[in-house]
Amino acid sequence: MNVRTEHFIGDSTAAVQNKTLQTRLRVINSFTVMRNRAFADLPDGEALRDRARQIKEEAISNLDSYLTQLEENVVRLGGTVHWARDGEEACAIVLDLARKNQVKRIVKSKSMVTEEIELNEALESAGIEAVETDLGEYIVQLAHEKPFHILAPAVHKSRGDIAELFAEKLGAMNLTEAEEMTVVARKALREKFCTADMGITGANFGIADTGTIVLVENEGNIRLSTSLPRIHVAVMGIEKVIPRLEDLGVFLRILARSASGQKMSSYVSLISGPRREGEADGAAEFHLIILDNGRTRLLADEEMREALYCIRCGACLNVCPVYKKIGGHAYGSVYSGPIGSILTPAFAGLEQTKDLPFASTLCGACREICPVRIDIPRILLKLRSDWSEGKTGGARPSFIERLAIRLWAFAMRNTDVYNFAFRAGAVLQRPLVEEGKLKRLPFALAGWTRNRDFPALAKKSFRETWRDELDKRS
Repeated sequence: MNVRTEHFIGDSTAAVQNKTLQTRLRVINSFTVMRNRAFADLPDGEALRDRARQIKEEAISNLDSYLTQLEENVVRLGGTVHWARDGEEACAIVLDLARKNQVKRIVKSKSMVTEEIELNEALESAGIEAVETDLGEYIVQLAHEKPFHILAPAVHKSRGDIAELFAEKLGAMNLTEAEEMTVVARKALREKFCTADMGITGANFGIADTGTIVLVENEGNIRLSTSLPRIHVAVMGIEKVIPRLEDLGVFLRILARSASGQKMSSYVSLISGPRREGEADGAAEFHLIILDNGRTRLLADEEMREALYCIRCGACLNVCPVYKKIGGHAYGSVYSGPIGSILTPAFAGLEQTKDLPFASTLCGACREICPVRIDIPRILLKLRSDWSEGKTGGARPSFIERLAIRLWAFAMRNTDVYNFAFRAGAVLQRPLVEEGKLKRLPFALAGWTRNRDFPALAKKSFRETWRDELDKRS
């Protein structure tokens, strides 16, 4: 997994200062509004979230047996199962299948896991054309960019940006309306669908007791990618397995609502092996690649294991105050936002992704909105602790940072010290206060106010205010 998080601080600072991007990021607020409306109309919504978490907990706790059952049933239905320890092995499997079948063109559906392993780059290096067929993914592929958001890969691009891109890459000039651009993309992709030798998808769920792969979409491109080409390859992370077909209904009711505020996605495809005799469509060959790529490291860590419950809805991105200011590209990884700040360090190593767990206010909004109730803030704190304690096996925070943390911890454990520090800070801040805010902190504290105002310390601490209120009541 190739990540570029070493420039996170600089990239996020540039994103905050990019006025055009800040305008585009406001669109994300509408996702949360639609999500909240959708759940408000679902009387048993909270019970469904509880049940979804129970199912995921059961699946992850018994991952070995359910994955084995999934493999057995896929094979029983005529499919082939491949196991990949990492992204390199997964790409090698796809390339081997492509070479053996003389594949020249591949159509792909939106898939976070194939972005994770950089499958497109591997195919391109081998001289095989791989075309993204989700409209948003197609746009970012033409622009040679990574997806900006799990749900809406091209949400950072305006209509004008897309018109310029289509003019440059597709020769479609003077486009002004979204409908026109959609028609142009549809015509370009139709030819790709009809001439592709292989279709590659991810998998929203893999059902153990039936050997069925579930694909959820809104555009219909997955249906074409899995039915027109002769070969269908699905790439699935090991955490996507669920025990039973009856469990699927729980996830279908909360996934679309959490992602886009829909009651149900427009298309839900259940694929059980290759096309059978007498069936009108479907691939002649079906291959399922089951990928680890760092997931077993998460599985082995009891404190972080629940991150594997994620169903990739993107709701935590939509509600995160940090993501809504810096967007997806600043994270330097296909997985962004709160869940990305957990998954990327788990998959790529905390040593090279150390800034991501700190890219959070720990407000808890991600935990509250998560459809399977993943305690994201707790896991982020665990990763922060691992880094500060040097558990990565590499570099640690600077001496100044470690000293500051120890002093803070000492003050928080000692009431008298805390009260003295508060009173001293309230006095020393006076020359720096403007309109009730600290607009510029000095020295090592400057980073707190580089891109935002810092609230000034109150004249009286909460403890003092609370004590005074109790005295009044007595």
